[in-house]
Amino acid sequence: MQWKKLPLGPIQTNCYILWNDQKECIIFDPGAEAEKIQAFIEESGLRPLAVLLTHAHFDHIGALDEVRTANAIPACVHQKEADWLMDPRKNGSLFFRMGEIRTNPADRILEKEGTLEIGSFRFQIFETPGHSPGSVSFWLQEISTVFSGDALFAGSIGRTDLYGGKHQQLLTSIHEKLLSLPGETVVCPGHGPVTTVLEETSQNPFIQE
Repeated sequence: MQWKKLPLGPIQTNCYILWNDQKECIIFDPGAEAEKIQAFIEESGLRPLAVLLTHAHFDHIGALDEVRTANAIPACVHQKEADWLMDPRKNGSLFFRMGEIRTNPADRILEKEGTLEIGSFRFQIFETPGHSPGSVSFWLQEISTVFSGDALFAGSIGRTDLYGGKHQQLLTSIHEKLLSLPGETVVCPGHGPVTTVLEETSQNPFIQE
C-alpha cells in the first residue's frame, strides 16, 4: 500500500491519495486544484473508491465536487460538519476572501468512532475535535499511518480560533487519541511535512506536559 501527498491551493493544504496493489485508491481532503488530483490519478492508473474528509473547512473541500463527479465516487464527512459543506460561514470560506465555497451534500455521514471499510481498505475512525467540532482522523493500522487533518502538525497543532474551535478539546483529542498510537505511526497532517507520533510526543512544544 502506498500514498502520495499533494499540497494544493493558496494555503497548500495536503491532499493525500492512498492506493493498494489493485490500484484502488482513497482520496483525502481534495482542497483545491482538482486538475492536479485527476492528473495524478490518471497517470498512476488508479481507480478511486471514495473521498474521506478529515473536516469540512474550505481549504479541504474546494475541489470536492469536481473530484467526486469526475470519478463517480461518494464523499464521507462527520455528522457534526455535514451542513458545513453548504455553509460558507461555517466552512470559513466567507471570511478568507478567496471565494465562497458551497458543495453538494456528503454521500455518507460518519456518525461515530469505529471501523470504516471501503473496498479492501480498513480504517479506524477517531473523533479528534478541537480544531473543528467534526474533525476526525483515519488510522490505517496495516501501514501504521494516521491521516490527522488539522489536529496535529509537525511541531505544532491546529488553530482553534475558527468557528467551533476549542483549544483544550484539541489538546485532549491529541493526547487521548493520536498520541496513544504506537510511536512509529506516521502522521499525515493537513498542512506541512509528515511526522511521527514519537517525534511529536518528544518534541512538539504545544503538547508537552
